[in-house]
Amino acid sequence: MTDASDSPARARISVLGRVQGVGYRAFTVGAATERGLVGGVRNCEDGRVELEAEGPKHRIMSLITALKVGPPASRVTDIRVEWVPATGRHTDFAIWY
Repeated sequence: MTDASDSPARARISVLGRVQGVGYRAFTVGAATERGLVGGVRNCEDGRVELEAEGPKHRIMSLITALKVGPPASRVTDIRVEWVPATGRHTDFAIWY
């Protein structure tokens, strides 16, 4: 029997606050890669950082915890998470432009 937290999941995550120009995307790539997640992260024109992470749900939850802290120069004010079906289309975690 498989634990639901090990089932493939995908989250669309928006991070708000001082998250651009502070190394937040690179931090996210490192944190996601350490957890074995795939997907990507990008800056948005409105100042948010947006990402999609796919992998076991418990690992995505661990990533969300790390994203709340971020790199030293960042200041996260809010994180919004939307859970969507896993696609299996990504093979790594990258910065998207």
